Amino acid sequence: MKHAHKDTYCSRIKQSWHSISRMYNAEGDQHNLTTTLGFILLQINTPEGIPSTSIGPALGMESTSLVRTLSLMEKKGWIKRKKDAKDARKVMIVLTAKGKQKRDISRLAVQAFNESVEKKIGKAKLKVFTEVLEQINAIAIER
Repeated sequence: MKHAHKDTYCSRIKQSWHSISRMYNAEGDQHNLTTTLGFILLQINTPEGIPSTSIGPALGMESTSLVRTLSLMEKKGWIKRKKDAKDARKVMIVLTAKGKQKRDISRLAVQAFNESVEKKIGKAKLKVFTEVLEQINAIAIER
């Protein structure tokens, strides 16, 4: 059976993500943040930083896009790159004080959105929603 494009699961997920991304970009404009920058900052959640190679897969970013974005963040003074103390081949991404401020702004935006969603939809429905999304993701990976 053929579905109209707007009736596919993929199109509904994509439309929802675009709405969320536009919302975060609008909120982030006043702080010089984008959705992508905010989510990268949220990945860097330890004082010793995280390996640059773990950011892309966690966010579904291609390496060329990630390298370009990390370079921009470094120019803005939000991150710095350090050699890993245990393995000099690894490059760790560490937040600067300015980067931590931007991460805190991003965290507050995500928390506020999550609280709003929970309040309007309810935890029980969101639990099922999360399970369904995980299953959809697994099916996409299998194919």
